[in-house]
Amino acid sequence: MTDTDQAQDEIAQLRAQSAPTRRATVSALEARLYTPHQVLDHGFVRVIDYMGDDSAIVQAARVSYGAGTKHVSNDAGLIKYLMRHWHSTPFEMCEIKLHVKLPVFVARQWIRHRTANVNEYSARYSILDREFYIPAPEHLAAQSTVNNQGRGETLQGEEAARVLALLRDDATRSYDHYEAMLSQEGQAGLARELARMNLPANIYTQWYWKIDLHNLFHFLRLRADEHAQYEIRAYAEVMCQIAADWVPLAYAAFKDYRLGGAQLSGKGVAALRRMLAGEAMDAEKAGMSKGEWREFEGVIKL
Repeated sequence: MTDTDQAQDEIAQLRAQSAPTRRATVSALEARLYTPHQVLDHGFVRVIDYMGDDSAIVQAARVSYGAGTKHVSNDAGLIKYLMRHWHSTPFEMCEIKLHVKLPVFVARQWIRHRTANVNEYSARYSILDREFYIPAPEHLAAQSTVNNQGRGETLQGEEAARVLALLRDDATRSYDHYEAMLSQEGQAGLARELARMNLPANIYTQWYWKIDLHNLFHFLRLRADEHAQYEIRAYAEVMCQIAADWVPLAYAAFKDYRLGGAQLSGKGVAALRRMLAGEAMDAEKAGMSKGEWREFEGVIKL
């Protein structure tokens, strides 16, 4: 869906509709329904539908027919307990469906999370729009010298300009050839399912993505982390805002125990105890590899 008047009219019509219901609703999320939240240069995330709220988590945990206790503090405490002890099933009682527009290379990274229901735009049936992700200059970086799958220093000056020009030129040329190859009315051409193979990985696709809250939190724990690739992290950060509106008690627990927390190995716990007892510690004494020790130091902030 491009940002056209027709698309805006469709969104306005959807948002104008309302219906009485006996199911649980969340006013903050109702306010977000159907509205595209921009991500990157041409992407977006928008909420299409949802089921459940914080009380659904509490209800499932207590296996009751009621809404749980009358005290929000008690519900918050139970949700924290569930999160702290990795009791995931109650969180699966909540689901959300999102419409996401994203670059193909982000989609291929995203789809590694095989815990959602996905239906993607078909380039066999439809023609993809001429829209490509071109990074902002501050997000152009060289390869990291310490992390084989990470970024290093930001490119500057002429080198940044050269890379941006190549990205734009290659994307434009590929799409020009894509259009030239397509079968057009009254003339022979290549089938859409074949013509698409020449398109670059930074072209935009879109999908509907439905997931339960437990698996959404798992996705966000990995993709909203500061070490995640910037492009997918940009989507995860918007989804964190959506989750905070949808299930504020559950999201607060998730933020505390998952996003803001850390996990230590058995060796890490033993090393920390010895350090607290006053013993000098290094990777060899702790029985860790250099990489493990570096990560351990990052957790305890030596």
